[in-house]
Amino acid sequence: MERKSHHWATRLPFFYGWLIVAIAFVTMAIAVTARTSFSLLLPPLIGEFKWDRGLVSGAFSVGFLVSAVLSPIVGRVVDRRGPRVVIESGVCLTAGGLLMAPAIQAPWQLYVTLGIMVGCGANLMTFTAQSLFLPNWFIRRRGLAMSIAFSGVGVGAIVLLPWLETIIGRDGWRTSCRTMGLLVLVALGPLNLFVYRQPSDIGLLPDGRAYAVGADNNRPSSSVVDPSWASVEWTLTRAMRTGRFWWIVLAYFTGLFAWYAVQIHQTEYLIEIGFSPIVAAWALGTVSVVAIPGQIGLGALSDRIGREWIWSAGCFGFAVCYAALIALEYVPSSLLLDLMVISQGFLGYALTSVMGPIVAEIFEGPHYGSIFGTVTVALIGGGAAGPWVAGMVHDETGSYGPAFLAAIACCVISAAAIWIAAPRKVRLVPGRISC
Repeated sequence: MERKSHHWATRLPFFYGWLIVAIAFVTMAIAVTARTSFSLLLPPLIGEFKWDRGLVSGAFSVGFLVSAVLSPIVGRVVDRRGPRVVIESGVCLTAGGLLMAPAIQAPWQLYVTLGIMVGCGANLMTFTAQSLFLPNWFIRRRGLAMSIAFSGVGVGAIVLLPWLETIIGRDGWRTSCRTMGLLVLVALGPLNLFVYRQPSDIGLLPDGRAYAVGADNNRPSSSVVDPSWASVEWTLTRAMRTGRFWWIVLAYFTGLFAWYAVQIHQTEYLIEIGFSPIVAAWALGTVSVVAIPGQIGLGALSDRIGREWIWSAGCFGFAVCYAALIALEYVPSSLLLDLMVISQGFLGYALTSVMGPIVAEIFEGPHYGSIFGTVTVALIGGGAAGPWVAGMVHDETGSYGPAFLAAIACCVISAAAIWIAAPRKVRLVPGRISC
């Protein structure tokens, strides 16, 4: 694409990519909280309507499943028309779902509003959507930039989740839905009009570097480990014929299974085993707060030591989290609760900082959005399966134990699969180039 050097962004005293990161930070703070608040709504919904846990948590899963079906299309849209149309569609869906939710009287209405509309809408604004274009803006600081953007989740959690819990306790869950819906619409709609797919769209280069005549203006050639692989223009069809693609699919499905099974059921589980609703809400919010230094630190570290190590650290964090939750049922101590929160947030949430880079560094090219969008089917599918399986297991057995053990097994599988996919064998991260 021809450079548009006349664009006002080229005259800024800082790299426009950092403004993209800032917009993503605010978007993640609000949009992820809008989706995560489903965990806070679970107890009052069950209490008011007397529906089964599996039925209510299934609404969250259905939203994820519909998102999974749409993901390949979303990736193609980002490749062809940019992220703005996708994110703004997410704003409208999420706000609409939240504003319509107070009218819920039947399960199908729950599934349409808080399930499909909020679930799909949030996915069009958050981790997977941002991963479709944020890696384009950075090479040398790719992990750092994405981790800063995604650390907005922690700020949103500490500011918005306790606030929403207070509104639920004082004015009811319906008022909290209306309030969150208006916040999404008013704050995120205008802000995301300034988002672009890649720096060349406005006459810039990744990392804010200057154009060099005769040089590779996209990526340092010394980062390529496998020239034959890197020289291929990876289309979706070609990517799907490789083993690496399917190992990533397995890793992302199992990793997100573990992530969302605990995120959705954590509050209800802690209340069930004897913790107060305020403590349970504090735990959910604090997970995202401690994720801030973890995401930024480990994301930056991934630029130096490699994406596989950080993905493994994230999987280890979720495994420890589940082990602590199981132990809390028998030994309800504040120490175990702290261990659960820290391992889940500080380590587990670091997965987000390398989701995009792993795929980008293996299948980098003009069709990256389509490829990542298709991988997202597995990613979202795992996020949908986790809460549904955990809820159904509890309904059948009266315990979350078997589901939590299955999630630990998923963590082991996920870490192993990323090492087999081996992005390090295609391109080195910047910190390993001179090694």
